[in-house]
Amino acid sequence: QVQLVESGGGSVQAGGSLRLACAASGYTLRDRVMGWFRQAPGKAREFVAAIDWISSNTYYADSVKGRFTISRDNAKNTGFLQMNSLKPDDTAVYYCAWGARILSSSGTQYDYWGQGTHVSVSS
Repeated sequence: QVQLVESGGGSVQAGGSLRLACAASGYTLRDRVMGWFRQAPGKAREFVAAIDWISSNTYYADSVKGRFTISRDNAKNTGFLQMNSLKPDDTAVYYCAWGARILSSSGTQYDYWGQGTHVSVSS
């Protein structure tokens, strides 16, 4: 059973940065994809970014491209989401997910989800 725990959320002003982490336990992350999603109050969950754990190929939502960077650390069994130039529209609960077989923006492709970490960006 894969357990995912997100950390690194918080409150920042517009233009600031945060680095989210997604630590896995109970399983060694390997030949699948990790994704990051977010859900703002009153809105549907949306895809943010994904990374193929073997190739390190990445995929980003247009809304974060050029500002966010997804990465992974095999030794730490952890994925990261570096968020720069944050905007108030980035305010949401951010979730990491694991298990897709290809880079995918569809949440249904992922088997495991973390509990989320809250990011708040003020103007």
